[in-house]
Amino acid sequence: MHSRFYKILPFFFFLLSSLLYPNVISAQFDSLFLNKTLRFDYIHMGDANSEFFAMDEFLEEPYWAGSHLNLIDTLGYGKFQYRVYDLSTGRLIYSRGYSTLFSEWQTTLEAQDVFRAFEESIVMPFPRHDILIEIYSYNKKGQFEKKISYPFRVNNYFVNRKQRMVFPVIEVREVAPTEKALDIVILPEGYTSQQMEIFKQDCQKFAEILIGYAPYNEYSDKINIRAVLAPSQEEGSDFPATGIWKNTLLHSKFYTFDLDRYCMTEAFQTVRDVAANAPYDQIYILVNSSSYGGGAIFNYYALSVNSNMLAGKVFIHEFGHSFAGLADEYYDSQVAYNEFYPLDVEPQEPNITTLVKFDRKWADMVEEGVPIPTPAEEDYRNKIGVFEGGGYAAKGIYRPAMDCLMNTFHQNTFCPVCIRAIRQMLNFYTQ
Repeated sequence: MHSRFYKILPFFFFLLSSLLYPNVISAQFDSLFLNKTLRFDYIHMGDANSEFFAMDEFLEEPYWAGSHLNLIDTLGYGKFQYRVYDLSTGRLIYSRGYSTLFSEWQTTLEAQDVFRAFEESIVMPFPRHDILIEIYSYNKKGQFEKKISYPFRVNNYFVNRKQRMVFPVIEVREVAPTEKALDIVILPEGYTSQQMEIFKQDCQKFAEILIGYAPYNEYSDKINIRAVLAPSQEEGSDFPATGIWKNTLLHSKFYTFDLDRYCMTEAFQTVRDVAANAPYDQIYILVNSSSYGGGAIFNYYALSVNSNMLAGKVFIHEFGHSFAGLADEYYDSQVAYNEFYPLDVEPQEPNITTLVKFDRKWADMVEEGVPIPTPAEEDYRNKIGVFEGGGYAAKGIYRPAMDCLMNTFHQNTFCPVCIRAIRQMLNFYTQ
């Protein structure tokens, strides 16, 4: 008990100083970083049982929207994590967790027979001094394993300082300084130059939808939304199974991993290029289509269509993945993943569990007398429990509620466990 107290004591004093002396925190950020972005592009390749990283290039981008206080990732979400160290002292100065399309593809049947490469990138505040960047992968034993280590020197004249794609930016809502706000940038996909007014209207509509849902409505004065007016040559998106291919800016396509409703893009560096026109923490792509579909990956991007009858709920659901690290709670789908979550490891996502380390999840929210696991019976419909079925598996993975926006669209609310996780992430970005 005493050892735990001494472990949290330094964090307590750091938190207290950040509340009482915000200028000290700002000065710390300013001593380490410039208020712009360093982007590290790389190629991620492999198959179901292997992965390799190959450097592409470093880029300088004009804005940094992230918190000046929360520089170190304390949540531990994501299949990958990158850590930035001061090269001269070895001090950890920045870290973030994230997931990728490659890591999802690794769990498909195709990955057992095929070797593929995906373009990826990570971003960080631009360092004032030389740094060491390390990327870690979360292995099947539930541990982060170092995969790549690369030094970056600030006098490197090979850093690409050209802005690859320049487009106008509009403010959909701007209510707080970027370093104390959640900054979302919306990118258009499959809107032609003649449809930019439609895109602007869609951005306003989706901004209102987001602010209308709990707990985002509690933070309405801390969420900025901007949009990049980046037209495509043709409207819509690709539908490979039906032979429809469109000339669009971000190269999105339905039937990702051969799942008809899974609409994603593999052109992630192009996504970064367009997003760089605005300060952002999170990227959201709106596809100009009435077909049902979308997708999202934690700290990567989220994507959904603009005009399907369920578009609003899809928007909120997908943002739950990309922003808050929430897992899908459904299990009766045709999702083409092969053992996405090992049953002998506790998943990182806050809203599913294998009961391996349930005390780290929502055990504190389960009322006394609610059985674990919890039967899907009427007596427990409005209770927080441990209901079997989630994370694409009918057995061995459990969710906190009988229903939630991360499960079905039968209702308009997140369960209390998801709400707590979203609040936690909102606080992380807006402090």
